[in-house]
Amino acid sequence: MSQEFSFDEHSHRRFNPLIDSWVLCSPHRTKRPWQGQQEIVEYESKPEYDPKCYLCPGNLRAQGKKNPNYSDTFIFINDFAALKVEQPQLHLEDSNDKFASLLKAESVRGECKVICFSPKHNITIAEMSEEVVVHVIQSWIKVYQSAIAVPHINYVQIFENKGSIMGCSNPHPHCQVWSTESIPEEPRKEMVSMTKYYEKNNSCMLCDYVQLETTKLVDKPRVVCENDSFVCVTPYWAVWPYETMVIAKFHFTSLGEMDEKVENGKKRQCDLANIIVRITCRYDNVFKCSFPYSMGIHQAPADGGDHSHDSHFHLHFYPPLLRSPTVKKFLVGYELLAEPQRDLTPEHAASTLKQCSEIHYKHEKVNV
Repeated sequence: MSQEFSFDEHSHRRFNPLIDSWVLCSPHRTKRPWQGQQEIVEYESKPEYDPKCYLCPGNLRAQGKKNPNYSDTFIFINDFAALKVEQPQLHLEDSNDKFASLLKAESVRGECKVICFSPKHNITIAEMSEEVVVHVIQSWIKVYQSAIAVPHINYVQIFENKGSIMGCSNPHPHCQVWSTESIPEEPRKEMVSMTKYYEKNNSCMLCDYVQLETTKLVDKPRVVCENDSFVCVTPYWAVWPYETMVIAKFHFTSLGEMDEKVENGKKRQCDLANIIVRITCRYDNVFKCSFPYSMGIHQAPADGGDHSHDSHFHLHFYPPLLRSPTVKKFLVGYELLAEPQRDLTPEHAASTLKQCSEIHYKHEKVNV
């Protein structure tokens, strides 16, 4: 064939060094005749206070506990926690029998908390001021530091599910914190890959990736936005159509290193708030809707060990929307049985996000 290969036209696989996996890219599929209906979703008006919401100030929660009349963030133990602090130990015989090795299990303790971002029921992160989001980050730091003080807690996973399409049962702005005895699978895979990279290159994988995306490539094809401390990119190996990563530009490993007592801690808090507000605003402006996503923080384990070589502070945003507010990307068929696949290239997604305003499209309807 005389035709030259084009990443924008031809099928190819991209390697994800963070979790040692591959993703199939099929950019030519975006030329299919039907691309999904393009429409603006009508703004759903919600009250600032909902007497039926179990997260609003002063309201009763499911198990009868009453929320205080909070005016900032509000942290409480999840009433339906997936993990318990106290539970019986699981005792299985340690055996070399090959069949016994197929049915392994282990007990795991932990604690689950909820953090309400604001007393206001009718806003999202994208509609909050950066000063308010700084308070959210300070709550993350507070919960992280309290968790690492517990001897059997080894990892703190903070995540936000935004939108009913992501399984969020309550629109009141909030996130969850699951602190676990074990290190979960996704962070563990990243730690293994980052260790291998460090042993081979004597440098941090994500430090090198930030340098590549921000300084080595003149046109910065995957950089969506950045500030002094963080960069938001559509990762080269992204699976979801508008997936992004927010990565620290300077090497630090956890929320504990963003405490105001730590050098540059306050600056990092403000810059993280800035980048989170900017990317979530851009998301909402892609399809002029409240863009759903799952967001999670990946950081060093809370086990007291040295994780300077296997951890680098970053956030993942996984939004499911594909071509419109009503067309979702599903991981089915080939994706479930073979490997992840995407049609829209990360470069195309970054270009779209770059063109989106950082002024929220319905900003005038919200009083923050």
